[in-house]
Amino acid sequence: MTPDRIKQLLATGEGISIEYKECVNELSNSVWETVCSFSNRYGGHLILGAKDDGTPIGVNPRAAQQMRKNFANMLNNQKKISPALFLSLSEVVLDDKLLLYVYIPVSSQMQSCSGKIFDRNEDGDLDITNSTNLVAQLSLRKSDQFTEREVFPYATLDDLRLDLIPRVKRMATGRIPDHPWKDMEAMEIFKSAGLYEDDKRTGKKGFNLAAILLFGKDEVVRSCAPGIVTDALLRRDNVDRYDDRRYIETNLIEAYDQLMEFFEKHTNDSFHLVNDVSVSARSWIAREMLSNILAHREYSKAFNAKLIIERERIYAENWNRSNEHGRIDPKSFTPQSKNPIIAKFFMNIGRADQLGSGVRNLYIYTKLYSGGEPELIEGDIFKTIIPLVRVDERQMNTTDYSRIQPNTTEYERKEADHAGEKKRKILKYLEEHNQVSVADLTKLFALSEERIRAIMREMVKEGVVTKVGRTKSVYYILK
Repeated sequence: MTPDRIKQLLATGEGISIEYKECVNELSNSVWETVCSFSNRYGGHLILGAKDDGTPIGVNPRAAQQMRKNFANMLNNQKKISPALFLSLSEVVLDDKLLLYVYIPVSSQMQSCSGKIFDRNEDGDLDITNSTNLVAQLSLRKSDQFTEREVFPYATLDDLRLDLIPRVKRMATGRIPDHPWKDMEAMEIFKSAGLYEDDKRTGKKGFNLAAILLFGKDEVVRSCAPGIVTDALLRRDNVDRYDDRRYIETNLIEAYDQLMEFFEKHTNDSFHLVNDVSVSARSWIAREMLSNILAHREYSKAFNAKLIIERERIYAENWNRSNEHGRIDPKSFTPQSKNPIIAKFFMNIGRADQLGSGVRNLYIYTKLYSGGEPELIEGDIFKTIIPLVRVDERQMNTTDYSRIQPNTTEYERKEADHAGEKKRKILKYLEEHNQVSVADLTKLFALSEERIRAIMREMVKEGVVTKVGRTKSVYYILK
C-alpha cells in the first residue's frame, strides 16, 4: 500500500467499503465490528490513525508494534472473531504521520464478533444478530457465491486422508509454535478451519467441498470436484506436444508438492543476497504461482488447470470466477479471494500469506529472476505469465532491495519454504550428524518423501552430497 493510494482512500470518504478509526494509542472495540461487517459484505479498507472526515492524525509510533500484534492475536481469538481471520496491519507514512492499514477481504463464511453478527450498511456496522431475515439473506448470499462451501452430507471421515493431519500440524506449528491446531484432534481442526459446516438455512451438516479438496482421497476428490485436474507440461524442445508431463488429480496438499517438484525439476534457480541472506527467487515465484492455481481457482467447472514451462516463459491458467477483466495493476488492484476457506488454510500451513501479497511478490521476484515483469490477466480464465531467462544454477547476485523489501515478518515466515534455504539446512545437518536419510529430512521439514527425494537429487547433481546404499537403506553424506 503506497502513500498515494492511502491519500486517495482518505479523500474518498467513509462508505460501504472504507472506514477510518482514530486509534492513536490502542485498538478500539469498534475495529472488530468493522472487520466483521466488511468480511460479511463486500470486503473493505480499514485505516487507523485518521478522523471520520479523513484527516490523518497518526498513530503513536511507540504503540504501533503492540497494536499490530494485538490485531493479529485477536483475529485468532475465537471469542472475539469467529471463524478466525488471518490479516495483519501494515504501516504507511503520510505527511510524517504513521497510519496503520489493512484490506479485509470478503469471507465465504458468516463471521461473528463477540458472538454477534455484523453487516455493513453504507458507512456503519449494523448488528443483525436478532434479525432472522437479514441473517438468512447473509447466509444465502455467501452460500451462493462460494462453491467451496457446498456441503456433502454423505461424506465421512473415511473419505478423507487423516494421515495428513500430523503433517499439517507440523507445518502450522513450524510457522507459529503455539498454533491452536497443535493439540487439536482431526475433527476439531476441520471445524476450526471451516471445513465442517452446519448450514442453518438448509439443515445440511457435513464436510464441505473445501475439506474434500484439501484432504479427500483421490477417488473422492475426482467424484466431487470435476475441476481438480492440473496438467503440468514441459515444452522446451517439442513445442507441438511436450518433453515431460505430469497429470495431477489428487488433494491440494499433495498436489502442491507434486507441482513444486515438477517446477523445480525443469527450471534453473538463481540466488540473490537480500540483507546478507541468500534468497531463491525461483522458489518464491513457484510458491506464489502454485498457491494461486490451487487456492484461488474455481472448481465447479471441469476445466483442467495448466502449468506450462517453455523456453521463454512459465505460463499458468485456471478457471476463474472473475471480479474484473484485463491485466492486473499491482498499484491499484483490489484483491478478492475466490476460495477464502482454502486460502486461509494455506496461510495456516505457510503456503500463502495475506491476500494480495502474492501479486506484489510475483512482481518483486520476477524482476530479480529474469529482469522482466509478470503478466496477471483476470477473466473467466485467470492467466499468469512469467518471462523466463536461463541462469546458472549457482549464480549469486547482490541486489539493492531497499525499495522492494517485503515485510520482514512475512519474509521470515516464507524463508523456510525456499529450496535454497532447505539445502543449506541439509548441509548444516550433515556437518553435525555426518549422514542423513529421507526419513530424517521428512521430519525436519514436514515435507513429503517425494519432495525430499527431489531436493536430494538436485544436491547430488550439484556435487555437494553423495548417495550411499540402495532401496530402503539409502542415506546421504557430504561429498
